[in-house]
Amino acid sequence: MRGGDSRRGQILIFVTLSLTLVFGLLALVIDFAMLKYDQNLLDASTQAATLAGAQAMTVYGATSSTVTTAVTTYSAVAGNKNAARALSGASIMSGYPKLSCLSTLNTSFGIACWGPSGANAIVVAQQVTVPLFFLRMFRSSSVTLTSVATAAMRGSTASPYNVAIIIDTTQSMNSTDSDSNCNSTRIACASAGAAILLKSLSPCAYTLTSCGTVTNGNVSNSVDRATLFVFPPVTTGTVAHQYDCSGNSPTTAPYATPFPSTSTHQVTSLVSDYRASDRTAALKTTSNIANAVAGNSGSPCLQAIGGYGTYYAEVIYQAQAYLASQQSLYPGSKNVMVILSDGDATATCNTSSGGVCTSGDMPGASTTSGTYPSTKQECHQAITAAAAAASAGTLVYTVAYGATSSGCTTDTSPTITPCQTMEQMASSTSFFYSDYTATGGSSTCISASQPVSGLNQIFQAIATDLTVAKLIPNGTI
Repeated sequence: MRGGDSRRGQILIFVTLSLTLVFGLLALVIDFAMLKYDQNLLDASTQAATLAGAQAMTVYGATSSTVTTAVTTYSAVAGNKNAARALSGASIMSGYPKLSCLSTLNTSFGIACWGPSGANAIVVAQQVTVPLFFLRMFRSSSVTLTSVATAAMRGSTASPYNVAIIIDTTQSMNSTDSDSNCNSTRIACASAGAAILLKSLSPCAYTLTSCGTVTNGNVSNSVDRATLFVFPPVTTGTVAHQYDCSGNSPTTAPYATPFPSTSTHQVTSLVSDYRASDRTAALKTTSNIANAVAGNSGSPCLQAIGGYGTYYAEVIYQAQAYLASQQSLYPGSKNVMVILSDGDATATCNTSSGGVCTSGDMPGASTTSGTYPSTKQECHQAITAAAAAASAGTLVYTVAYGATSSGCTTDTSPTITPCQTMEQMASSTSFFYSDYTATGGSSTCISASQPVSGLNQIFQAIATDLTVAKLIPNGTI
């Protein structure tokens, strides 16, 4: 009996020692779990602060100070949006945020270094000292956690886009732009810029190696869709010559009121077949819109036939109506309009009767009212049309291509210049771009918000502007 009692006592000792070990391990697990939780909180707040700083870099007039304010606002520092009880005492590490110009973002993704301090990326680092509980047995009452995040100021798709590209195809677009940015005909330079835009949009999700089967110009689960408009209009029977590269020329038509069913401003419907996938830069030769601006043999098919003067309002209203009708088919999508021209409205009326134009560029339009459609106040009519599109939610970008400092002769009350017209047509000053270096352009027609000039760079900047701040791997800077 005494031997058995002794053995039972040994078991009690073993259980007691085992429980001590189990509770000790459990204590360590609890401390490490709390550290992991705190680290995750700190990482999340650092990423939020970094993205906020990167997005703040894109605001016109942003400075290092305003970026730092945005970073702090979304940091874990006490009193800010991501402060937490578990992160009491968190701070932004000395020397941060860091702004940098990454050449890889510029050359590979078109994210130019135009942010504060000539930067396009940002790094943020935070730290916090958190208390230990059970780990104090190892003679340490606290531990310092750190977190680092890096972001580009652009690069992440904000939402699917429906993009209407509107290109001036009046006779003046056949003149040569001899500046170093293009050195070709204006229509070729404009087409090359539009091709850059198509190469930068997303036909489908990046996760797909192929966008898949094309049906009526669109792929399943398309992301960004694009359509092409021109002015003056062309006949519906010949519009295909703007993209079929047949060598035949389309027939232009007047800006008639009412607009006849035999004419059209629209060259292609809203499509997503311009590239095989978002991982492929090359435009497809089986895509009508791609052939229009890039051609199937290296030269664009789009032609500037002219025959009639410049009149914006009609094409803007038609493009907006089309975008609005298509947006309902793609829930969650955003409409965009990109308008390229020199800005000088020049449509005329040869003969009128009873205050109505009967022959010339705008038959059926009023010759006296100054409101759409009219041969008076043509530049202001364009501004009104663009403002209506913007009010409907469309992002209106304008590209003044060699705009002159004088013109818009139909506008007398008030007077306005072609450059001012293009600027005021844009949704905001940051949506206005100008290639003022183009031959014949005014050196004073400069966008205060967007310093880029060459058309390729402008269209790349517009494509980039349709994206938002994006986290990138640490160590990039």
